[in-house]
Amino acid sequence: MQRKQISSGSSFEEKMAYSRAIVAGNWVFVSGTTGFDYAKMEIDPDVVKQAEQCFVNIEKALKEAGAELKHIVRIHYVLPDVTDFEPCWPVLQKYLGEIRPAATMFSAGLADPRMKIEIEVTALIP
Repeated sequence: MQRKQISSGSSFEEKMAYSRAIVAGNWVFVSGTTGFDYAKMEIDPDVVKQAEQCFVNIEKALKEAGAELKHIVRIHYVLPDVTDFEPCWPVLQKYLGEIRPAATMFSAGLADPRMKIEIEVTALIP
C-alpha cells in the first residue's frame, strides 16, 4: 500500500511531528484541523468563523489527496465548550448536508486557548 504525507505548511506540523493528512491506499486521514488560516497563522476568535475555516483547510487537504468532501465517511468534532457546537451547525449543514458522514462530538481542551473547534475527518476515495 502506498502512503503519502500531505502538509498544510502549518508550523504546528513540524513542531508536533504530524501531517495534515495521510493517504494510505484509498483512505485519507485528515488530522484534527483547527480554524487557523495557515498562510497567515491567524485565527478568528469567533467559533463559527473557525468552523468555516476548518472546512476550507480540510477541503484543501482532501483535494491534495485526490479526494473531495463527498468522500468523507467519518468526522470528529472537538470543542472545549459544548455550547459552541450548536452555533456551528449551519456551517456543518453547508459542507456536509448531502454527505451526512458518521459523526461524533467530543468536549476536550485544545492545544491553544484561541482554538474553539477542531475537526478530524476520514475519507474513502472510490
